[in-house]
Amino acid sequence: MNDHQKNYYQRFEEQMKTGRGDRLLLHACCCPCSSHCLEVLGETFDITVFFYNPNIDTEEEEKKRFAELIRFTREAPFAAKVKLVEEPYDPEPFLRMAEGRELEPERGSRCYDCYSLRLRRTAEYALEHGFDCFSTTLSISPYKNADWLNRIGMEMEAELKERAGAEADRVPYFLFSDFKKKNGYKRSIQLSEEYGLYRQDYCGCRFSREERDRKRGVKQDLGES
Repeated sequence: MNDHQKNYYQRFEEQMKTGRGDRLLLHACCCPCSSHCLEVLGETFDITVFFYNPNIDTEEEEKKRFAELIRFTREAPFAAKVKLVEEPYDPEPFLRMAEGRELEPERGSRCYDCYSLRLRRTAEYALEHGFDCFSTTLSISPYKNADWLNRIGMEMEAELKERAGAEADRVPYFLFSDFKKKNGYKRSIQLSEEYGLYRQDYCGCRFSREERDRKRGVKQDLGES
């Protein structure tokens, strides 16, 4: 764990001690990633899951992921009080952002800006609806850069405060996270198996789906299953 990650996790633990009862708007990318996050946060925060993912390549896939969130919150005891908000599916903001960078590899600048796109809307919604804090489940994935996510979250909070001016004290704070720590990602897999959750094998955007398909093609060419 580098110094940045250690600092973020320490700050998260401090926020968990002081944030009891706060209204948290938690951006979610999918149900498997949300599962352990809700388990960790449920006893401290009043959680509303915010499903905003314009990066998802088809509306069918978006609806499938959200339907799993609905089912999970109905079946998992620790998620029984969780509320859900689904933003209307509209891939245009993501496609405009990604234009000209279609061939960039995963985990590059396109992904960074995708994180920013989703966290900015989460922060704005949190402010518009009077939430105390906001965060994202994305950091549970070993394929997502937690340092980036926490930096972006801090930037979104700072932007809102600058815009709010004299009313900066009503701006929701960013809840730091690196949910993969303490075997968080492993626990999300266990919960996925326990509840039979749909676990997609690509992040959601068409670029990651195409990369997945290319890798599958290479394996098939090599005679691998």
